Amino acid sequence: MGDALDQDLVSDLPQSIIESILTRLPIRDAVRTSILSSKWRYKWASITQLVFDEKCVTLCNDRDLVEKSLIDFITRALFLHKGPIHKFQLSTTYLQCCPDIDQWILFLSRNDIKELVLELGEGEWFRVPACLFYCKRLTRLDLFRCELDPPLTFKGFLCLKSLTLHQVLVAPDVIESLISGCPLLENLSISYFDSLALNIKAPNLKFLFLEGEFKDISLENTPLLVAMSVAMYMTEDIAEHFEQSSSCNFVKFLGGVPRLERLIGHIYFTKYLSIGYDLGNLLITYNYLKVIELNQVSFEDMKEIYVVLRLIMSSPNLGELQISGSSNALVALEAPDLDLWEKQSLLNCTFEKLKLVKMTDMSGVPHEMEFVKFLLSRSPVLETMSIAPCVYVMDGRLNMLIELVRFRRASPRGEIVFIQE
Repeated sequence: MGDALDQDLVSDLPQSIIESILTRLPIRDAVRTSILSSKWRYKWASITQLVFDEKCVTLCNDRDLVEKSLIDFITRALFLHKGPIHKFQLSTTYLQCCPDIDQWILFLSRNDIKELVLELGEGEWFRVPACLFYCKRLTRLDLFRCELDPPLTFKGFLCLKSLTLHQVLVAPDVIESLISGCPLLENLSISYFDSLALNIKAPNLKFLFLEGEFKDISLENTPLLVAMSVAMYMTEDIAEHFEQSSSCNFVKFLGGVPRLERLIGHIYFTKYLSIGYDLGNLLITYNYLKVIELNQVSFEDMKEIYVVLRLIMSSPNLGELQISGSSNALVALEAPDLDLWEKQSLLNCTFEKLKLVKMTDMSGVPHEMEFVKFLLSRSPVLETMSIAPCVYVMDGRLNMLIELVRFRRASPRGEIVFIQE
């Protein structure tokens, strides 16, 4: 009985299980396992995933001391490490322009690194060293607040599948060549760029996240894209650029994504799509598109209304639709072109799969109400339509509710939920 109790069952586990356990521990605790016994002294040193943050050291009010402690801890961990390092993640606000990071990346480039994440906080941008571009086996690269300038000889990361660039200083043509130089790229996230014009060529791209000030976006070769989220911030210069544009943004952005399943458009997205909009130019049908979320749609702008209609009418398998309004009630009350809703193309349209509709920030203006009426009358399997009025609309809420309950519903089970917050 005593022998059974004295057995070190954990130490005798297979190395793969021990590594799995150590990987789930904060790196500081993983290193501390070296004091358990002689068997455990360097077990942590062969784990393939290293994640460093400010919890690695004791924090205090002396910033220089914390920085030195963090540098020493990471340097020593890398020095003692044995074998390949597949993932290296550094998340800290203390080491913005630390020259030691260059040495760490050089070390990683020689140790089969596959995933590299640099999340550096406020302060000066960290200039990524040239040795990063010799990490030929990278499958994931996340850069936050970095400056990126690849050498002229750099042709791309041939194994990269996920790329995140957040507040990265880089020339627009460099971003485009970087994307096109990653033939296996499946996940792309670009955020907080200023006045960026971007042409994306990524034949294997499946997931796209864009946020920032974009002058222009073109998805030239993204036939496998299944999900995208886009938030666009508008400046006076960009607004003027849009007004002078003659090209059709809808076609440039959504004309080549036939396998799209989920589309989320945030601020100014429908406004951007409406620039140069031509009703006769879109031939694509989104047979896989099941979820559409459009935020801050202006129902006083006929072009934006046409964008929304063309998008949902080209999605025969649409199951969920979410729209938030952004209408100036005083302007939208004038409501020109109400005869739009009597056009034969709309009367012949049916949403056979649409079950859930969420409308938020509703002002109750005529085109908004006609849009709701249109959806209710053309959705035979609709289960729930929720309506949330804009917080600034107080006096018209009762009239809005009365009008809503009078609309004809194609679905016998269709329920209208009126939300008052």
